Amino acid sequence: MRAVAEDLLRIEDLAVEFGHGDGAVRAVDGVSFAVGAGERVALVGESGSGKSVTALSVLRLLDGARHPRGRILWRGEDLLAAGEARLRAVRGAEVAVVFQEPMSALNPLHSVGRQICEALELHLGLAGDAARARAVELLGRTGIAAPARRFDAYPHQLSGGQRQRAMIAIALACRPRLLIADEPTTALDVTVAAQILALIDELARELGMAVLLISHDLNLVRRFAHKVCVMRGGCLVEQGPVAALFAHPREPYTRELLAAEPERLVPERERPAGAPLLEGRGIGVRFPIRRGWLRREVGAVRACDGIDLALHPGETLGIVGESGSGKTTLGLSLLRLQDCEGVVRFDGGELGALSGRTLKLLRRQMQVVFQDPFASLSPRLCVEAIVGEGLRIHAPELDRTERRARIVRVLEEVGLSADALWRYPHEFSGGQRQRIAIARALVLEPKLLLLDEPTSALDATVQKQVLGLLRELQCRRGVAYLLISHDLKVIRALAHRVLVMRDGRVVEQGETAALFAAPQHPYTRELLCAALLARPDEQ
Repeated sequence: MRAVAEDLLRIEDLAVEFGHGDGAVRAVDGVSFAVGAGERVALVGESGSGKSVTALSVLRLLDGARHPRGRILWRGEDLLAAGEARLRAVRGAEVAVVFQEPMSALNPLHSVGRQICEALELHLGLAGDAARARAVELLGRTGIAAPARRFDAYPHQLSGGQRQRAMIAIALACRPRLLIADEPTTALDVTVAAQILALIDELARELGMAVLLISHDLNLVRRFAHKVCVMRGGCLVEQGPVAALFAHPREPYTRELLAAEPERLVPERERPAGAPLLEGRGIGVRFPIRRGWLRREVGAVRACDGIDLALHPGETLGIVGESGSGKTTLGLSLLRLQDCEGVVRFDGGELGALSGRTLKLLRRQMQVVFQDPFASLSPRLCVEAIVGEGLRIHAPELDRTERRARIVRVLEEVGLSADALWRYPHEFSGGQRQRIAIARALVLEPKLLLLDEPTSALDATVQKQVLGLLRELQCRRGVAYLLISHDLKVIRALAHRVLVMRDGRVVEQGETAALFAAPQHPYTRELLCAALLARPDEQ
């Protein structure tokens, strides 16, 4: 047991409220834990459990938050009682934050180099060439190629992994004693997430830096943290060393979290006989690169290159690969939402030969569930209007009563009640919003669903519920799924067969169990190891 004197950060009986009077919401209630010098502590729990509110309270970054009780001791000083000048001195210099979504956290109007220099100027007094040289060094240190060139790049010109690395460079500019990492790998591919985690680990060891990690990825927590604190409903329900807590959790909620990893939901079976529902032959997509005032073509990117596949009724084909591998482009091409080379057949007909009204009539048989339900659901429409929109277009013969009855039936099928009809998307949790998105797709009774990262934004327990729902609906309706994901645990749970993509090409495909048990291509083995689904010695 460490002595209190070794604690860099000590949170005692913290409570955080939003709002006033009868409308006040207690987001955190009575949380106490400590982070020692060089220690890595993880806060875990579902969305809404109070993880981020607790962590961001350390630097008082929450607008409109009140702290009715508790203390946040930073090296013995209570930051809740500190003035703004003292907080500005601590922020960035002694305690830094890496936020969950770098595209939102980075300033789109300034280059990443300028944003690093801002921290150096404010806290270390570096300016001009000295600040630039240090910023370029930091970009290179975080693994960004050609750092001198990337210094002048804007956030939108970087990939997700590069943006996250740039955010880490900004956070580490002043060599802080504590790094707060708020879901730093949630939106990243498994290989990039593994690289980011290794980078934070390496830099923490080099700088002697403590890390407070907020995550719902228990695999990540298991391999990174020394201590874990489990939160639920704003309260700390359990804490302890990672190995001991994972091996012998005391609380039912902790056991529920540990058991939430997706399990195999589909039985092994022989390849279905008969004609495929969806078939692609020689699928290719080419995006031209144009430059100059006349926008002349100077080259091209092959997003998909000569891909063959088939999907049978009631079957799930998983498509995996890193960002930029061509997964989503392939999916859109197969649904005729992206121009492509090759031949696409759906339900016996060639899609390339269809146009106008004929293609529109076929659209009801091919629906999409997108990655982020909050972005894909209109905030201005209630659930009845969102789910019923397809019926108004494709089933105009239904009157209002018949349309509402069908909407209620499909909502109940996905686990929601008729009370949801008049509510808006912001009034639901992430899992409930995804159920609404699934209902919107299913209300037209399609034969094929394109599931584009349908669970990547969800907590592990909610993810497991949504996967179970999708499997149940497939068994009941016989719908085929084209499942696009970089989460191999999701693919293993739901897919009958897997297609692995890299740089627009298929490098390996096969039955899910066989491919996971004995991957043949080095890239497939790399993906499985990054997701902790294979041992490094299998590479």
